[in-house]
Amino acid sequence: VDPTYRLVFDDGSELSLTSDLKDLEAQIEQIEPGSGAGLLRYLDEGYRHYHVGVPGMVHQDFRNIFQFIHPRNIPMVFQVKPFTKHYPNMGRYFDHPRLRSAFTFQDVYMGLSPFDGPATFSLMPYSELAHGVYYPKGGMYQVVEVLMKLARDTGVEFIFDEEVGAIHTDGDRITGMSSVEYKNVQADIILANADLSYVLQELLPDKNLARKIYKKRFSCSTFSFFWGLDKVYPELTGPHTLFLADDFKENFDSIIDQLTLPDNPCVYIHAPTRVDPSLAPAGHDTIIGITPVGHMSGKDDQDWVDLREKARESIFKRLRLLGINDFQEHIKFETNFTPLSWKARYNLAKGSTHGLCHNLLQLGGFRPDFQHPKYKNLYFVGASTRPGTGMPTAMVSGRMASERICEDWGISL
Repeated sequence: VDPTYRLVFDDGSELSLTSDLKDLEAQIEQIEPGSGAGLLRYLDEGYRHYHVGVPGMVHQDFRNIFQFIHPRNIPMVFQVKPFTKHYPNMGRYFDHPRLRSAFTFQDVYMGLSPFDGPATFSLMPYSELAHGVYYPKGGMYQVVEVLMKLARDTGVEFIFDEEVGAIHTDGDRITGMSSVEYKNVQADIILANADLSYVLQELLPDKNLARKIYKKRFSCSTFSFFWGLDKVYPELTGPHTLFLADDFKENFDSIIDQLTLPDNPCVYIHAPTRVDPSLAPAGHDTIIGITPVGHMSGKDDQDWVDLREKARESIFKRLRLLGINDFQEHIKFETNFTPLSWKARYNLAKGSTHGLCHNLLQLGGFRPDFQHPKYKNLYFVGASTRPGTGMPTAMVSGRMASERICEDWGISL
Protein backbone atom coordinates (compact mmCIF):
# COMPACT_ATOMS: atom_id res chain seq x y z
CA VAL A 1 0.00 0.00 0.00
CA ASP A 2 1.00 3.63 -0.30
CA PRO A 3 3.40 4.34 2.61
CA THR A 4 2.19 7.95 2.91
CA TYR A 5 1.82 9.32 6.45
CA ARG A 6 -0.34 12.37 6.93
CA LEU A 7 1.35 14.47 9.62
CA VAL A 8 -0.73 17.14 11.34
CA PHE A 9 0.91 19.70 13.61
CA ASP A 10 -0.49 21.70 16.53
CA ASP A 11 -1.65 24.61 14.38
CA GLY A 12 -3.39 22.32 11.86
CA SER A 13 -0.69 22.63 9.19
CA GLU A 14 0.23 19.37 7.46
CA LEU A 15 3.02 17.41 5.83
CA SER A 16 2.57 14.21 3.83
CA LEU A 17 5.47 11.79 4.12
CA THR A 18 5.24 10.20 0.71
CA SER A 19 7.49 8.02 -1.44
CA ASP A 20 7.05 10.58 -4.24
CA LEU A 21 10.34 12.38 -3.53
CA LYS A 22 9.59 15.36 -5.76
CA ASP A 23 6.33 15.94 -3.91
CA LEU A 24 8.03 15.44 -0.53
CA GLU A 25 10.86 17.82 -1.44
CA ALA A 26 8.37 20.50 -2.50
CA GLN A 27 6.50 20.18 0.79
CA ILE A 28 9.51 20.40 3.08
CA GLU A 29 10.95 23.30 1.06
CA GLN A 30 7.83 25.25 2.07
CA ILE A 31 8.60 24.53 5.72
CA GLU A 32 12.35 25.13 5.46
CA PRO A 33 13.78 26.58 2.23
CA GLY A 34 16.83 24.65 1.10
CA SER A 35 15.91 21.51 3.03
CA GLY A 36 15.43 19.37 -0.10
CA ALA A 37 19.15 18.64 -0.27
CA GLY A 38 19.08 17.67 3.41
CA LEU A 39 16.28 15.21 2.72
CA LEU A 40 18.30 13.42 0.04
CA ARG A 41 21.36 13.24 2.27
CA TYR A 42 19.25 11.89 5.15
CA LEU A 43 17.73 9.20 2.96
CA ASP A 44 21.20 8.33 1.75
CA GLU A 45 22.24 7.85 5.36
CA GLY A 46 19.15 5.71 5.95
CA TYR A 47 20.08 3.62 2.90
CA ARG A 48 23.54 2.99 4.32
CA HIS A 49 22.24 2.18 7.79
CA TYR A 50 19.68 -0.23 6.36
CA HIS A 51 22.03 -2.09 4.05
CA VAL A 52 24.80 -2.29 6.66
CA GLY A 53 22.79 -2.62 9.87
CA VAL A 54 20.14 -5.13 8.83
CA PRO A 55 22.54 -7.84 7.57
CA GLY A 56 25.15 -6.92 10.19
CA MET A 57 22.93 -6.85 13.28
CA VAL A 58 19.43 -8.09 12.50
CA HIS A 59 20.21 -11.24 10.53
CA GLN A 60 23.29 -12.35 12.46
CA ASP A 61 23.12 -15.17 15.02
CA PHE A 62 25.68 -14.13 17.63
CA ARG A 63 26.41 -17.19 19.77
CA ASN A 64 28.28 -15.04 22.30
CA ILE A 65 29.09 -11.40 22.90
CA PHE A 66 32.62 -11.81 21.51
CA GLN A 67 31.20 -12.63 18.08
CA PHE A 68 29.35 -9.30 18.22
CA ILE A 69 32.29 -7.16 19.37
CA HIS A 70 34.68 -8.95 17.01
CA PRO A 71 37.19 -6.69 15.19
CA ARG A 72 35.50 -7.48 11.86
CA ASN A 73 32.45 -5.55 13.10
CA ILE A 74 34.40 -2.39 13.94
CA PRO A 75 33.76 -0.80 10.50
CA MET A 76 30.02 -1.23 11.08
CA VAL A 77 30.26 0.91 14.23
CA PHE A 78 31.43 3.85 12.15
CA GLN A 79 28.92 3.22 9.38
CA VAL A 80 25.63 3.10 11.35
CA LYS A 81 26.22 5.76 14.07
CA PRO A 82 25.23 3.76 17.18
CA PHE A 83 26.85 6.32 19.50
CA THR A 84 25.00 9.32 17.99
CA LYS A 85 21.49 10.19 19.19
CA HIS A 86 18.91 10.20 16.42
CA TYR A 87 17.18 13.54 17.01
CA PRO A 88 20.39 15.58 17.53
CA ASN A 89 21.79 13.91 14.41
CA MET A 90 18.94 15.48 12.44
CA GLY A 91 20.70 18.83 12.82
CA ARG A 92 22.97 17.68 10.01
CA TYR A 93 20.00 17.69 7.64
CA PHE A 94 17.24 20.00 8.91
CA ASP A 95 17.01 23.08 11.11
CA HIS A 96 13.24 23.21 11.51
CA PRO A 97 12.06 21.19 14.55
CA ARG A 98 8.98 19.95 12.71
CA LEU A 99 11.12 18.33 10.04
CA ARG A 100 13.35 16.78 12.67
CA SER A 101 10.35 15.26 14.42
CA ALA A 102 8.75 14.20 11.10
CA PHE A 103 11.74 11.97 10.31
CA THR A 104 12.39 10.58 13.81
CA PHE A 105 8.92 9.75 15.19
CA GLN A 106 9.36 6.21 13.79
CA ASP A 107 11.59 5.46 16.80
CA VAL A 108 8.36 5.09 18.77
CA TYR A 109 7.81 1.87 16.79
CA MET A 110 10.64 0.52 18.93
CA GLY A 111 9.16 1.99 22.11
CA LEU A 112 12.08 4.41 22.18
CA SER A 113 12.57 8.17 22.32
CA PRO A 114 14.43 9.66 19.32
CA PHE A 115 16.31 11.75 21.89
CA ASP A 116 17.73 8.51 23.34
CA GLY A 117 17.67 6.18 20.32
CA PRO A 118 20.75 5.81 18.14
CA ALA A 119 20.91 7.49 14.74
CA THR A 120 21.07 3.95 13.35
CA PHE A 121 17.27 4.11 13.22
CA SER A 122 17.31 6.48 10.27
CA LEU A 123 16.97 3.17 8.45
CA MET A 124 13.25 3.07 9.36
CA PRO A 125 11.97 6.16 7.49
CA TYR A 126 14.23 5.18 4.59
CA SER A 127 12.81 1.65 4.54
CA GLU A 128 9.20 2.84 4.55
CA LEU A 129 9.72 5.37 1.79
CA ALA A 130 11.96 3.17 -0.37
CA HIS A 131 10.43 -0.27 0.11
CA GLY A 132 6.81 0.60 0.76
CA VAL A 133 4.39 -0.77 3.36
CA TYR A 134 2.56 -4.08 3.08
CA TYR A 135 -0.86 -4.88 4.47
CA PRO A 136 -2.42 -8.39 4.60
CA LYS A 137 -5.99 -8.40 3.29
CA GLY A 138 -8.34 -9.21 6.14
CA GLY A 139 -6.12 -7.63 8.79
CA MET A 140 -2.87 -8.48 10.54
CA TYR A 141 -4.34 -11.64 12.05
CA GLN A 142 -4.24 -13.20 8.60
CA VAL A 143 -0.49 -13.60 9.14
CA VAL A 144 -1.26 -15.76 12.17
CA GLU A 145 -3.82 -17.79 10.23
CA VAL A 146 -1.35 -18.51 7.41
CA LEU A 147 1.40 -19.53 9.83
CA MET A 148 -1.01 -21.83 11.68
CA LYS A 149 -2.03 -23.50 8.43
CA LEU A 150 1.59 -24.08 7.46
CA ALA A 151 2.29 -25.54 10.90
CA ARG A 152 -0.74 -27.82 10.84
CA ASP A 153 0.21 -29.05 7.39
CA THR A 154 3.46 -30.34 8.91
CA GLY A 155 1.68 -32.07 11.82
CA VAL A 156 1.76 -29.41 14.53
CA GLU A 157 -1.01 -29.72 17.15
CA PHE A 158 -2.35 -26.54 18.77
CA ILE A 159 -3.89 -26.53 22.26
CA PHE A 160 -5.80 -23.33 23.05
CA ASP A 161 -7.13 -21.74 26.27
CA GLU A 162 -4.58 -23.58 28.36
CA GLU A 163 -2.14 -21.41 30.30
CA VAL A 164 1.30 -22.83 31.03
CA GLY A 165 1.86 -22.70 34.78
CA ALA A 166 5.45 -23.89 35.06
CA ILE A 167 8.41 -25.12 33.06
CA HIS A 168 10.10 -28.09 34.73
CA THR A 169 13.87 -28.48 34.98
CA ASP A 170 16.40 -31.08 35.99
CA GLY A 171 19.87 -29.69 36.51
CA ASP A 172 20.73 -27.64 33.44
CA ARG A 173 17.99 -29.12 31.25
CA ILE A 174 14.31 -28.46 30.60
CA THR A 175 12.21 -31.60 31.02
CA GLY A 176 8.71 -30.33 30.26
CA MET A 177 5.88 -28.10 31.37
CA SER A 178 2.55 -28.20 33.15
CA SER A 179 -0.81 -26.45 33.10
CA VAL A 180 -4.14 -26.92 34.88
CA GLU A 181 -5.23 -29.80 32.62
CA TYR A 182 -1.84 -31.11 31.54
CA LYS A 183 0.15 -31.83 34.69
CA ASN A 184 3.44 -32.96 33.18
CA VAL A 185 4.02 -32.63 29.46
CA GLN A 186 7.48 -33.94 28.65
CA ALA A 187 9.54 -32.01 26.13
CA ASP A 188 12.95 -32.35 24.53
CA ILE A 189 12.89 -28.68 23.50
CA ILE A 190 10.77 -25.71 24.53
CA LEU A 191 10.51 -22.58 22.38
CA ALA A 192 8.80 -19.88 24.44
CA ASN A 193 7.12 -17.01 22.61
CA ALA A 194 5.58 -15.41 25.70
CA ASP A 195 7.14 -12.22 27.03
CA LEU A 196 10.75 -13.01 27.95
CA SER A 197 10.63 -11.38 31.38
CA TYR A 198 7.41 -13.22 32.23
CA VAL A 199 8.82 -16.63 31.26
CA LEU A 200 11.96 -16.09 33.32
CA GLN A 201 10.16 -14.70 36.37
CA GLU A 202 6.98 -16.77 36.51
CA LEU A 203 7.66 -20.12 34.82
CA LEU A 204 11.22 -21.07 35.80
CA PRO A 205 12.61 -21.95 39.24
CA ASP A 206 15.92 -20.12 38.71
CA LYS A 207 15.24 -16.36 39.11
CA ASN A 208 18.79 -15.04 38.62
CA LEU A 209 18.40 -14.20 34.95
CA ALA A 210 14.87 -12.89 35.59
CA ARG A 211 16.18 -10.29 38.04
CA LYS A 212 18.91 -9.28 35.60
CA ILE A 213 16.47 -8.83 32.69
CA TYR A 214 13.93 -6.93 34.82
CA LYS A 215 16.58 -4.32 35.66
CA LYS A 216 17.10 -3.53 31.97
CA ARG A 217 15.38 -0.63 30.25
CA PHE A 218 11.90 -1.35 28.94
CA SER A 219 10.04 0.43 26.17
CA CYS A 220 7.08 2.71 26.65
CA SER A 221 3.49 1.53 26.65
CA THR A 222 0.35 2.81 24.90
CA PHE A 223 -3.27 3.69 25.39
CA SER A 224 -4.95 2.02 22.43
CA PHE A 225 -8.60 2.61 21.50
CA PHE A 226 -10.48 0.47 18.99
CA TRP A 227 -13.70 2.08 17.79
CA GLY A 228 -16.56 0.91 15.63
CA LEU A 229 -18.41 3.86 14.08
CA ASP A 230 -21.77 4.21 12.34
CA LYS A 231 -20.30 6.89 10.08
CA VAL A 232 -17.37 7.22 7.67
CA TYR A 233 -15.27 10.36 7.98
CA PRO A 234 -13.87 11.46 4.59
CA GLU A 235 -11.59 13.84 6.52
CA LEU A 236 -9.48 10.78 7.33
CA THR A 237 -8.25 10.37 3.79
CA GLY A 238 -5.65 7.63 4.23
CA PRO A 239 -4.83 4.79 6.60
CA HIS A 240 -2.17 6.70 8.59
CA THR A 241 -2.69 10.06 10.29
CA LEU A 242 -0.19 11.21 12.90
CA PHE A 243 -0.62 14.30 15.05
CA LEU A 244 2.84 15.52 16.10
CA ALA A 245 3.14 17.89 19.05
CA ASP A 246 5.41 20.91 18.75
CA ASP A 247 6.63 20.20 22.29
CA PHE A 248 8.19 17.02 20.93
CA LYS A 249 10.95 16.65 23.53
CA GLU A 250 8.59 17.32 26.43
CA ASN A 251 6.43 14.49 25.09
CA PHE A 252 9.23 11.99 25.41
CA ASP A 253 10.48 13.39 28.71
CA SER A 254 7.01 12.70 30.15
CA ILE A 255 6.80 9.21 28.64
CA ILE A 256 10.34 7.92 29.20
CA ASP A 257 11.51 9.78 32.31
CA GLN A 258 8.30 10.51 34.20
CA LEU A 259 6.43 7.38 33.04
CA THR A 260 3.22 9.25 32.41
CA LEU A 261 1.04 10.78 29.66
CA PRO A 262 2.23 14.10 28.18
CA ASP A 263 -0.05 17.12 28.59
CA ASN A 264 -0.19 17.45 24.80
CA PRO A 265 0.46 13.90 23.55
CA CYS A 266 1.24 12.88 20.00
CA VAL A 267 -1.61 10.81 18.55
CA TYR A 268 -1.69 8.14 15.86
CA ILE A 269 -4.92 7.37 14.00
CA HIS A 270 -5.23 4.24 11.90
CA ALA A 271 -8.15 3.86 9.47
CA PRO A 272 -7.69 0.33 8.07
CA THR A 273 -10.80 0.46 5.87
CA ARG A 274 -8.96 2.93 3.63
CA VAL A 275 -6.93 -0.11 2.56
CA ASP A 276 -9.35 -2.96 3.23
CA PRO A 277 -13.07 -1.98 3.06
CA SER A 278 -14.09 -5.43 4.34
CA LEU A 279 -13.13 -4.41 7.88
CA ALA A 280 -16.40 -2.48 8.39
CA PRO A 281 -19.95 -2.71 7.00
CA ALA A 282 -20.92 -0.25 4.26
CA GLY A 283 -21.49 3.19 5.74
CA HIS A 284 -19.62 2.28 8.91
CA ASP A 285 -15.98 2.54 9.90
CA THR A 286 -13.24 1.07 12.07
CA ILE A 287 -10.82 3.52 13.67
CA ILE A 288 -7.86 2.90 15.98
CA GLY A 289 -6.42 5.70 18.12
CA ILE A 290 -3.10 5.36 19.96
CA THR A 291 -1.17 7.58 22.35
CA PRO A 292 2.22 6.55 23.81
CA VAL A 293 2.49 6.57 27.61
CA GLY A 294 5.08 5.50 30.14
CA HIS A 295 5.22 1.89 31.27
CA MET A 296 4.12 0.81 34.76
CA SER A 297 6.40 2.11 37.51
CA GLY A 298 5.63 -0.58 40.06
CA LYS A 299 4.44 2.09 42.50
CA ASP A 300 0.98 3.45 43.31
CA ASP A 301 1.63 6.75 41.55
CA GLN A 302 -0.12 6.09 38.23
CA ASP A 303 -3.88 6.57 37.96
CA TRP A 304 -4.50 4.62 34.77
CA VAL A 305 -8.23 5.35 34.64
CA ASP A 306 -7.65 9.09 34.82
CA LEU A 307 -4.78 8.95 32.32
CA ARG A 308 -6.87 6.81 29.94
CA GLU A 309 -9.66 9.41 29.94
CA LYS A 310 -7.15 12.18 29.28
CA ALA A 311 -5.72 10.16 26.39
CA ARG A 312 -9.19 9.64 24.91
CA GLU A 313 -9.96 13.36 25.15
CA SER A 314 -6.60 14.18 23.54
CA ILE A 315 -7.55 12.06 20.54
CA PHE A 316 -10.93 13.76 20.16
CA LYS A 317 -9.21 17.14 20.45
CA ARG A 318 -6.77 16.23 17.68
CA LEU A 319 -9.56 15.01 15.40
CA ARG A 320 -11.25 18.37 15.73
CA LEU A 321 -8.22 19.89 13.95
CA LEU A 322 -9.49 18.02 10.87
CA GLY A 323 -13.03 19.29 11.28
CA ILE A 324 -14.27 16.08 12.95
CA ASN A 325 -16.40 17.49 15.75
CA ASP A 326 -18.98 14.74 16.31
CA PHE A 327 -16.75 11.66 16.58
CA GLN A 328 -18.01 10.65 20.04
CA GLU A 329 -21.62 10.73 18.90
CA HIS A 330 -21.01 8.05 16.27
CA ILE A 331 -19.13 5.50 18.37
CA LYS A 332 -21.10 2.23 18.38
CA PHE A 333 -18.62 0.34 20.54
CA GLU A 334 -15.15 0.69 22.01
CA THR A 335 -12.41 -1.60 23.23
CA ASN A 336 -9.40 -0.04 24.88
CA PHE A 337 -6.07 -1.19 26.27
CA THR A 338 -3.98 0.44 28.98
CA PRO A 339 -0.62 -0.65 30.43
CA LEU A 340 -2.65 -2.65 32.97
CA SER A 341 -4.47 -4.38 30.10
CA TRP A 342 -1.27 -5.25 28.26
CA LYS A 343 0.17 -6.78 31.42
CA ALA A 344 -2.99 -8.71 32.38
CA ARG A 345 -3.86 -10.04 28.92
CA TYR A 346 -0.43 -10.68 27.43
CA ASN A 347 1.79 -10.97 30.55
CA LEU A 348 3.91 -8.06 29.34
CA ALA A 349 6.36 -6.94 32.03
CA LYS A 350 5.55 -3.42 33.26
CA GLY A 351 2.79 -3.26 30.64
CA SER A 352 5.51 -2.42 28.13
CA THR A 353 4.06 -2.99 24.66
CA HIS A 354 7.45 -3.31 22.93
CA GLY A 355 9.40 -5.31 25.53
CA LEU A 356 12.98 -4.27 26.14
CA CYS A 357 13.81 -0.97 24.49
CA HIS A 358 16.53 -0.57 21.85
CA ASN A 359 19.10 1.67 23.45
CA LEU A 360 22.78 1.13 22.62
CA LEU A 361 23.39 -1.58 25.23
CA GLN A 362 20.30 -3.53 24.17
CA LEU A 363 20.99 -3.74 20.45
CA GLY A 364 22.38 -6.60 18.37
CA GLY A 365 24.53 -8.98 20.38
CA PHE A 366 23.85 -7.02 23.58
CA ARG A 367 20.20 -8.06 23.41
CA PRO A 368 19.11 -11.29 25.22
CA ASP A 369 19.96 -14.40 23.25
CA PHE A 370 17.51 -16.89 21.70
CA GLN A 371 18.79 -19.51 24.12
CA HIS A 372 18.76 -19.66 27.91
CA PRO A 373 22.37 -19.52 29.19
CA LYS A 374 21.76 -22.33 31.70
CA TYR A 375 18.95 -24.45 30.26
CA LYS A 376 20.35 -25.15 26.81
CA ASN A 377 17.18 -26.77 25.44
CA LEU A 378 15.05 -23.71 26.27
CA TYR A 379 14.79 -21.16 23.46
CA PHE A 380 13.05 -17.80 23.14
CA VAL A 381 11.41 -15.81 20.39
CA GLY A 382 9.76 -12.39 20.39
CA ALA A 383 10.20 -8.70 21.02
CA SER A 384 12.67 -8.80 23.91
CA THR A 385 15.07 -11.27 22.30
CA ARG A 386 17.25 -10.71 19.25
CA PRO A 387 16.91 -8.94 16.91
CA GLY A 388 14.13 -6.82 18.46
CA THR A 389 10.57 -5.61 18.57
CA GLY A 390 7.95 -5.15 15.85
CA MET A 391 6.16 -7.83 13.88
CA PRO A 392 8.64 -8.09 10.97
CA THR A 393 11.56 -8.23 13.40
CA ALA A 394 9.80 -10.79 15.61
CA MET A 395 9.23 -12.92 12.49
CA VAL A 396 12.98 -12.76 11.87
CA SER A 397 13.45 -13.79 15.50
CA GLY A 398 11.26 -16.85 14.92
CA ARG A 399 13.22 -17.87 11.84
CA MET A 400 16.59 -17.43 13.53
CA ALA A 401 15.52 -19.26 16.69
CA SER A 402 14.28 -22.19 14.61
CA GLU A 403 17.55 -22.24 12.67
CA ARG A 404 19.47 -22.29 15.97
CA ILE A 405 17.36 -25.22 17.19
CA CYS A 406 17.93 -27.14 13.97
CA GLU A 407 21.66 -26.51 14.14
CA ASP A 408 21.90 -27.56 17.80
CA TRP A 409 19.86 -30.72 17.29
CA GLY A 410 21.22 -31.79 13.92
CA ILE A 411 17.93 -31.26 12.09
CA SER A 412 18.25 -30.76 8.34
CA LEU A 413 16.24 -27.89 6.88
